[in-house]
Amino acid sequence: MKIQQFVVIGLGRFGSSLAMQLMEMGYEVLGIDRDEDVVEEMSEYLTHVVTGDATDEQLLRSIGVRNMDCGIVAIGDDIQMSILATILLKELGIKTVVAKAISKLHGRALEKLGVDRIVYPERDMGIRVAHQLVTPNLLDYLQLSKDYTIAELNVPACLNGKTLSELNTRTRFGCSIVAIHTSNGVLIAPTAMDKVHCDDIMVIIGTNNNIGRFEEEVVNQ
Repeated sequence: MKIQQFVVIGLGRFGSSLAMQLMEMGYEVLGIDRDEDVVEEMSEYLTHVVTGDATDEQLLRSIGVRNMDCGIVAIGDDIQMSILATILLKELGIKTVVAKAISKLHGRALEKLGVDRIVYPERDMGIRVAHQLVTPNLLDYLQLSKDYTIAELNVPACLNGKTLSELNTRTRFGCSIVAIHTSNGVLIAPTAMDKVHCDDIMVIIGTNNNIGRFEEEVVNQ
C-alpha cells in the first residue's frame, strides 16, 4: 500500500509540530519554509525539506507538490501568502487542502477558496484549556460541531466498578460512552456489562449540554 504523502507549507510552531507528528505516525512529509535556519533544523525530522517561496508555482511543480495526497498551509503571520499558497495547492490538483486561519475573516476567505478543512489552533486550544480548567475530570475536549462534542473524562471514585448499564448515560443524559481507556488498552464500543474503574478514561459523545449535565450530576460529585 502506498504511504500517504503530505506537504506542509510553513514550519513555524504549528506547522513543524504537525509535520513531526505525521512523521511519527508513519507518513511521508515534505516541508517548505522561507527560513533557511528552520529548514536546516527540520531536515533531520522530515522526509524532505525545501527552502523557498510557497507562492512560486514553478517551485511547487519542480518539487512534485502536485503528487502529494494532502497539502497543509500552516502559514500564520502572512494572510496574503497563506491565501496565495492555498490557491496554488488547489490549482495543482491536490486532493485535500487544509489551511490554518488566524482570524474569522481569514477563515472566511479560505472557505471561499474551497479549502477542505480550516483549523484555528490558537482558538481551539483556548477552548480546550478553558473547559479543562472548569472541569477537573476533563482530560481532552473536541468540538465536532456547534452542538456536538467528544470528551475524555477521568473515572472518579464514585463510579469505580460500575457497569455502563448502571451508568445508563444514554437514557439519563442523552450521551454515549463510546470507548474506555484502561491500563490494558482501549476498549472500543463497550457493552452494557463492561465496567469502569478509577484510573480509566471514558470517551463520551453527545451534545454540549448533555455532556455538561453528565459531568455536573455524576462525574463531579
